[in-house]
Amino acid sequence: MTAYAALTRAGYVASVRDRTTLFFTFLFPLAFLVLFGLIFQGQHVNGGMASINYTAPGVLSWGVGNACVFSVGFALMQWRRDDLLRLIWRTPTPLRSLIASRWTLALGVAAAQTVLFTAVALLPFFGLELNGPWWTGIPLLVLGVTAFLAMGLVVGSLANTPESVAAIANLVMVPMAFLSGSFFPDDLMPSWLRTVAKVLPLHYLNDGLTDAMGGRGDLGDIGLDCVGLIVFALIFGLIATRIFRWSNRT
Repeated sequence: MTAYAALTRAGYVASVRDRTTLFFTFLFPLAFLVLFGLIFQGQHVNGGMASINYTAPGVLSWGVGNACVFSVGFALMQWRRDDLLRLIWRTPTPLRSLIASRWTLALGVAAAQTVLFTAVALLPFFGLELNGPWWTGIPLLVLGVTAFLAMGLVVGSLANTPESVAAIANLVMVPMAFLSGSFFPDDLMPSWLRTVAKVLPLHYLNDGLTDAMGGRGDLGDIGLDCVGLIVFALIFGLIATRIFRWSNRT
């Protein structure tokens, strides 16, 4: 078994055994989808688009980003604190294998979230209609996972305790969710706040998925959102490689 396969399998087993992680990864965001779906049922936003066509992509974007940042941040911090990273470092295991295993797991989680959230939103009670080029959601999710995984690597490299991981991740993800319009239309915000949102990675994932699933934009708009996610993936990836530590002793 290769190092990549072993790390991926270990990460998968650890994830499915952690009921708290499963709850906050799947059921917690789903509760937001159901809640906002009930509150805004039958209403329209952004020039006539059904509210569920805005709510479902927004909650999905936040759920995917949140899962990446927290899971990778906690895993990296715990493995370094318990000296597992130092043991891995002493084996012929390159850093790219470690990152690739976490990326694979994050993609699997994102795929499961997408299927679950979309299936619920498509129920007649909520009435999601896939009016846009929904297939473009695939590259958007891959790029989104990559960008937020890189952010999680930064968080996990900075934090040394579970409490600090939670504090840093929440400090980043909670304001980003509101500023990026994941929970309510961003056209309700002042223009200067909408400008601020454009420097946040969640804005591009949320905007792109809304265009793809809700039919709000075209392929050109989605392409620009993909470019934005690529830029953030490169920025956070570069920062993560600079501050990555195999052990707290160094």
